[in-house]
Amino acid sequence: MSQNLRATLALVVLTLIWGYSWVTAKLALQYVAPFAFSAQRAMIGATALLAALVIMRRPLRPRLPWLVALNGMLQTTLFLCLQSWSLVEGGAGKTSVLIFTAPIWTLFLAWPLLGERIRGSQWLAAATTLIGLVLIIAPWQLEASPLAKILGVLTAMTWAASTIIVKRVSRHGLDMMNFNAWQMTLGAVLLIAVSAGVPEPATRWSGEYLGLLLFTSLISTGLGWFLWFYILERLPAWEASLSVLGVPVVATIASRLQLGETSSGIELAGMLLIGTGLTLLSVFNWRQQRRAAP
Repeated sequence: MSQNLRATLALVVLTLIWGYSWVTAKLALQYVAPFAFSAQRAMIGATALLAALVIMRRPLRPRLPWLVALNGMLQTTLFLCLQSWSLVEGGAGKTSVLIFTAPIWTLFLAWPLLGERIRGSQWLAAATTLIGLVLIIAPWQLEASPLAKILGVLTAMTWAASTIIVKRVSRHGLDMMNFNAWQMTLGAVLLIAVSAGVPEPATRWSGEYLGLLLFTSLISTGLGWFLWFYILERLPAWEASLSVLGVPVVATIASRLQLGETSSGIELAGMLLIGTGLTLLSVFNWRQQRRAAP
């Protein structure tokens, strides 16, 4: 089996794992408060990634510690807190779609922070995604609480900000698996402090919750990030990012089948527009890379 085929199969597995993890996280939050759940899954996931560094004989010493700490606060502490909170307030499928608008917010942040200007074609992708976002949030429906949707968008913005940091880090030629393991470790420590400081109900431990926690932590976080770095080393970044857009599709289908979640016609139209906008963005980036290639 060729390396490209193995990487493609890994991408399919990763999409299924990350898509279904939204359902497992939603189910897990029936047993645990959101901040405690975030701390537990981050600590287990970080331990798994550090163990992977040792097993694979990757560098253990962290570099650029201030960037590791900043990214840990954004990508692990804030992201997981907001994600878990948004799942408590809203459905798994819709929340995943909102959070996966992160590439558009990355586009906007990269302009002032990285000097990467938005090109003509990218404006079309951004506009399509933002129109879809408005349809899902539906600010005209004043009787409905917008909290879950706002939390989903804030989570996406947090993810986008951490992506900017990762782009800066990648310029230094760092081992990204090492960087991710340490940012998750530091973020997990902050999450433990947040969980200890915020009054929350005690975790209702059970066999079912333990299984959900281990899937979310070890499979979705530990194995998921391992597969992601494996894929990025063997496939073009545009191809990997385009394929991972299947994650919210899997999440929406799985949440509908297992959790009985439904969406209105306007919300479905919004999801379709968001998917279209993100696909356009990936295609435009691919075309730009092809033109820049020698």
